[in-house]
Amino acid sequence: MVAVTIRNLSEEAHRALKMRAAEHNRSAEAEMRAILEAAVRPAVRLRLGTALSDIGRKAELTNADIEALGQVRDPKPAEPIGFE
Repeated sequence: MVAVTIRNLSEEAHRALKMRAAEHNRSAEAEMRAILEAAVRPAVRLRLGTALSDIGRKAELTNADIEALGQVRDPKPAEPIGFE
C-alpha cells in the first residue's frame, strides 16, 4: 500500500472532512480514501466487448456483414516486420 501525506490543508477543510466522515460512519482517513477513489475511478467501466458491439449497432452491421468479413479475411498470421 502507498502512503500519501497532504500538507497545508486548511483547518476549515479538515473540519469539513471530519464532519463528512462522521456522516458516513468512517474515520477521516477512510473518508479521504473514499473521496480519492471516487475521483480517479470511472463510475462505469468501459468493457471492450460492449464498446465493439455498440460500434457495430451504430454502423448497422448485420450477421451477414460479419460473416462476409470472415470469408475475405486471410487466416494466415501476418509476417513480422523486419527492421534491418
